[in-house]
Amino acid sequence: MSTPFTIYCLLVAYVTAQRLLELKIAARNTRRLLSLGAREFKSPHYKAMKALHSTWLVACLIEAWWRGVPPHAAVSLIALVFFGAGQVLRFAAMRDLGSRWTTRIIVLPEVPPVAGGIYRRIKHPNYLGVILEIAALPLVFGCWFTAVAYSLANLILLLAVRIPAEESALKNNNADEAITEWSRRGRFVPGRS
Repeated sequence: MSTPFTIYCLLVAYVTAQRLLELKIAARNTRRLLSLGAREFKSPHYKAMKALHSTWLVACLIEAWWRGVPPHAAVSLIALVFFGAGQVLRFAAMRDLGSRWTTRIIVLPEVPPVAGGIYRRIKHPNYLGVILEIAALPLVFGCWFTAVAYSLANLILLLAVRIPAEESALKNNNADEAITEWSRRGRFVPGRS
């Protein structure tokens, strides 16, 4: 096993451990929100999202093992920068949502969407972070197939199903004035809907 491959495996292991810890945090937050009277919107796509994220990490390792040789260092460095940006966005979203952060669609009735921190600028910083991570982590070791295949699957799931379901849940459970300001924010880019 080469040193670059070992380092890459450690990076994927770090992301795996991070995701497992986040699932525990999300479960704790879910229980708390439901105990406060929050409403969970059943999401048939949730299992597909879990499968996508789990197999993505495995695919990163399999393609890296199959490739055997990392890309030029500049490609890895650029991919690491984008991966880091994704991490920053996700951590900022988790911090700003606090105990309201979860992996499910759960809404506290008549409690407006979070408007502080990174949410002042965009509606879905967490999803933007995930988009960057899913594309960039495989590219750190030049795993182009994994990057393209999982990015496309993730974008289809997010844009066609998850984000519309989440936005609908928020709109249907809040007063018009709370949603009006929120609706002005861009999904992923400040100032763009």
